[in-house]
Amino acid sequence: MPDHIIAKGEECLFHTATEEEYRKKLREKFLEEWQEYLASGSSDELADILEVVEALGNLAGDSFENVVEKKQKKKKERGGFEKRIILEQS
Repeated sequence: MPDHIIAKGEECLFHTATEEEYRKKLREKFLEEWQEYLASGSSDELADILEVVEALGNLAGDSFENVVEKKQKKKKERGGFEKRIILEQS
Protein backbone atom coordinates (compact mmCIF):
# COMPACT_ATOMS: atom_id res chain seq x y z
CA MET A 1 0.00 0.00 0.00
CA PRO A 2 2.74 2.56 0.74
CA ASP A 3 4.18 1.84 -2.73
CA HIS A 4 0.91 3.00 -4.36
CA ILE A 5 0.86 6.18 -2.29
CA ILE A 6 4.51 6.96 -2.99
CA ALA A 7 4.04 6.20 -6.72
CA LYS A 8 1.38 8.92 -6.82
CA GLY A 9 3.94 11.36 -5.45
CA GLU A 10 2.34 11.49 -2.02
CA GLU A 11 4.03 10.95 1.31
CA CYS A 12 3.06 8.51 4.04
CA LEU A 13 4.38 7.27 7.34
CA PHE A 14 4.52 3.53 8.03
CA HIS A 15 6.38 0.81 9.93
CA THR A 16 6.73 -2.95 9.75
CA ALA A 17 4.60 -4.63 12.41
CA THR A 18 5.80 -7.18 14.89
CA GLU A 19 4.12 -10.56 14.63
CA GLU A 20 1.90 -9.72 17.63
CA GLU A 21 0.86 -6.35 16.20
CA TYR A 22 0.32 -7.89 12.75
CA ARG A 23 -1.98 -10.58 14.18
CA LYS A 24 -3.94 -7.97 16.13
CA LYS A 25 -4.30 -5.67 13.11
CA LEU A 26 -5.37 -8.54 10.85
CA ARG A 27 -8.08 -9.51 13.32
CA GLU A 28 -9.24 -5.90 13.50
CA LYS A 29 -9.22 -5.72 9.69
CA PHE A 30 -11.25 -8.93 9.49
CA LEU A 31 -13.93 -7.44 11.76
CA GLU A 32 -13.90 -4.20 9.76
CA GLU A 33 -14.33 -6.01 6.45
CA TRP A 34 -17.01 -8.26 7.93
CA GLN A 35 -18.99 -5.21 9.11
CA GLU A 36 -18.61 -3.63 5.67
CA TYR A 37 -19.89 -6.83 4.07
CA LEU A 38 -22.87 -6.97 6.41
CA ALA A 39 -23.71 -3.37 5.55
CA SER A 40 -23.28 -3.71 1.79
CA GLY A 41 -23.61 -7.39 0.85
CA SER A 42 -20.91 -6.68 -1.74
CA SER A 43 -18.79 -9.46 -3.18
CA ASP A 44 -15.93 -6.92 -3.18
CA GLU A 45 -16.08 -7.03 0.61
CA LEU A 46 -16.04 -10.84 0.50
CA ALA A 47 -12.85 -10.60 -1.58
CA ASP A 48 -11.36 -8.32 1.09
CA ILE A 49 -12.34 -10.84 3.76
CA LEU A 50 -10.61 -13.62 1.82
CA GLU A 51 -7.48 -11.49 1.57
CA VAL A 52 -7.42 -11.15 5.37
CA VAL A 53 -8.19 -14.86 5.85
CA GLU A 54 -5.25 -15.71 3.58
CA ALA A 55 -2.93 -13.47 5.60
CA LEU A 56 -4.15 -14.95 8.90
CA GLY A 57 -3.63 -18.47 7.55
CA ASN A 58 -0.12 -17.61 6.42
CA LEU A 59 0.62 -16.14 9.83
CA ALA A 60 -0.53 -19.42 11.41
CA GLY A 61 1.78 -21.35 9.08
CA ASP A 62 -0.99 -22.50 6.73
CA SER A 63 -1.34 -21.74 3.04
CA PHE A 64 -4.63 -20.41 1.70
CA GLU A 65 -4.89 -23.57 -0.37
CA ASN A 66 -4.58 -25.71 2.76
CA VAL A 67 -7.29 -23.68 4.50
CA VAL A 68 -9.55 -24.23 1.47
CA GLU A 69 -8.79 -27.97 1.57
CA LYS A 70 -9.79 -28.06 5.25
CA LYS A 71 -13.02 -26.26 4.38
CA GLN A 72 -13.77 -28.78 1.64
CA LYS A 73 -13.05 -31.72 3.95
CA LYS A 74 -15.40 -30.31 6.62
CA LYS A 75 -18.06 -29.69 3.98
CA LYS A 76 -17.78 -33.28 2.77
CA GLU A 77 -18.03 -34.63 6.34
CA ARG A 78 -20.70 -32.26 7.69
CA GLY A 79 -22.39 -30.81 4.63
CA GLY A 80 -22.60 -27.27 3.36
CA PHE A 81 -25.13 -24.50 3.20
CA GLU A 82 -26.44 -24.93 -0.36
CA LYS A 83 -29.68 -26.61 0.71
CA ARG A 84 -30.51 -23.72 3.10
CA ILE A 85 -31.32 -26.15 5.91
CA ILE A 86 -31.63 -24.49 9.31
CA LEU A 87 -30.85 -26.80 12.22
CA GLU A 88 -33.37 -25.99 14.93
CA GLN A 89 -32.30 -28.50 17.55
CA SER A 90 -29.56 -31.04 17.97
